[in-house]
Amino acid sequence: MQSFKSIVENHDSFLITTHKSPDGDAIGSVTACYFFLKNKKKRVTVLLPDQPADFLLPFLQNVDYKVFVNCDLDEIQEMLKMDASIHMDYNDPSRVGSEMSSIFNQLTGPSIMIDHHPNPADFTKFSISKVSASSTAELFFEILEETKMNDFIDISCARGIYLGIMTDTGSFRFPSVSAYTHYVIQKLLSLGLNHSDIHEAIYDDNSLSRLQLRSFAISERMELIPDTPIGIISLRSEDLRRFNYKKGDTEGLVNVLLSIKGIQIALFAMETDEGVKLSFRSKGNYSVNDFASNYFSGGGHKYAAGGQSKESLELTISRFKSLVKKHISQDE
Repeated sequence: MQSFKSIVENHDSFLITTHKSPDGDAIGSVTACYFFLKNKKKRVTVLLPDQPADFLLPFLQNVDYKVFVNCDLDEIQEMLKMDASIHMDYNDPSRVGSEMSSIFNQLTGPSIMIDHHPNPADFTKFSISKVSASSTAELFFEILEETKMNDFIDISCARGIYLGIMTDTGSFRFPSVSAYTHYVIQKLLSLGLNHSDIHEAIYDDNSLSRLQLRSFAISERMELIPDTPIGIISLRSEDLRRFNYKKGDTEGLVNVLLSIKGIQIALFAMETDEGVKLSFRSKGNYSVNDFASNYFSGGGHKYAAGGQSKESLELTISRFKSLVKKHISQDE
């Protein structure tokens, strides 16, 4: 972690990146790092691979950020001139997409990865990887505390850290939550953080169409496989159009399945222009990380992972059903 302190102290400008379809931990981590560095009087730019969900945009207020897919060549060249780069909440360059990752070899300054996912790739000069951390945001707080730079955490930085921890722990209910997680929250609250505002912004600001889509998904597109602990929710492209889908509208929908008594493995599958997007969740004795990695070009955590399929939605679900039965027998 001293490598992080050395980079911060010895460089004046920073590029911060995170993964595609950034979630709460991605946005929370990069905004926390952004405000920390601004408090250190650094010049900072955040680069996102694509546009985040609308409900996360308020957390980017007062952040100098750019979306890679909207950048022109001059903007990209300007960012490449930054003294150093920090890559947060992902551990493989493929997670930002091939086009954005192709510019990484043009970064001339030191680079550092900060992440909590397993099996990190070697794509930065330095890396801070801790799988036991509940979130990258929690790990970032730990870095600042261990390097004795936590005095530069202000309310804006604290909001990012709380956002990342809250969303990646399912509001502090996942097994990844530790005593240290609650210690971090206590420290953030002692700064005067209004945590309830963050919770309301994420979970209590729904559009009518979002609620209608989620209700439809549960009532019409949910399948529980008999005599197994497996549940599936799938949405076709016409379903998304019908309910005026916006990015983020299905966030957390896969966790609804795990709330059903007896369900321990959950799949949410959604048709997109690029194929079928998959979200896996599990609990108890079942792990989904290796399953997603081995069969659906994905990965993540033991109990939460993502994946993708280039097959049709119907074929993808059929393939999932046949493969998951073998997976269950291996985990039992």
